Amino acid sequence: MHYRTLGTTGVTVSVQCLGAMMFGQLGNTDVDDCLGIIGRALDSGINFIDTADVYSGGQSEEIVGQAVRTRRDEVVIATKCFYPMGPDANQRGGSRRWITRAVDASLRRLGTDYIDLYQVHKLDWDTDLEETLGALTDLVRQGKVLYLGSSSFPADWIVEAQWAAARRHTERFVCEQSQYSIFARSVEQAVLPACSRHRMAMIPWSPLAGGWLTGKYRRGENAPAGSRFDPANPFMRGSVSTAEERTSAVRYDAVEALHVIAEQAGLSLTELALAFVGSHPAITSTIVGPRTMRHLDDALAAAEIRLGGDVLDAIDKVVSPGTDLPGIDHFVHRPALDAAARRRPQ
Repeated sequence: MHYRTLGTTGVTVSVQCLGAMMFGQLGNTDVDDCLGIIGRALDSGINFIDTADVYSGGQSEEIVGQAVRTRRDEVVIATKCFYPMGPDANQRGGSRRWITRAVDASLRRLGTDYIDLYQVHKLDWDTDLEETLGALTDLVRQGKVLYLGSSSFPADWIVEAQWAAARRHTERFVCEQSQYSIFARSVEQAVLPACSRHRMAMIPWSPLAGGWLTGKYRRGENAPAGSRFDPANPFMRGSVSTAEERTSAVRYDAVEALHVIAEQAGLSLTELALAFVGSHPAITSTIVGPRTMRHLDDALAAAEIRLGGDVLDAIDKVVSPGTDLPGIDHFVHRPALDAAARRRPQ
């Protein structure tokens, strides 16, 4: 396992980050199995774990906390807040009122007295960014949080957050967490360069494009049991967008072309996809989100792989740099594009 520095923090993290979204009701409901996966990841050299309060309604944080209880000093723990955690309209978002409650709940579930990296899960368009940064800065000064990060922020707001922190003398975001894979390359245009300019770490999510880049979805074959496209899986089914299903033909074409590239390079498709993400100089640590021990083993096999220029050039011919395949959702809603915002009142 190789290691890199998390932005300008001086904290060293593994080039693979264990994503914990699949631990709990959303994915693997066998707690002992989840604990075993986390233990194996740590024994294999991973020292970075990413979770969120919303994952399985807090179960993911609880499982992570239980797994690292005797190894807390070895692990850099990242978690997030933003998405709804209850029926109350104020149990969500980037307000001071919610952040101060959410962090205490996460600390309790994780069983720790500090969070290494606390991230805003999504940009809150309804809350002043300086309000959010001010609340997060107070958490750092209280010792509850060490470093701050953003997730799924558009490039202009990544920059705006840096300016706001400098202007108001608050703590700044030291990293960004965006979707990045062979299927989702639009972040290469502005998000990754913005992070590099501001010396921010980048920890991309969904490097396997929701399982498409493992090769488990094949043209003319039924989706594997428990997968996102399995009709019997009520939890993952809701995460599949209509656009994603409608553009499956394009994805099958890309997967078939990438299989050929992987075979010629002597790699599995999973190894090719993970190595591709890690090859970009802006990437610090790639989030791998296993649901089973086999998934983890497949991901770990890619940690030492370095792709040559010929392989990267071949991938570019399948999905052009800076572009996404149709149907990719980066979860960046821009209110300025809403109809009411584009029309003068009558």
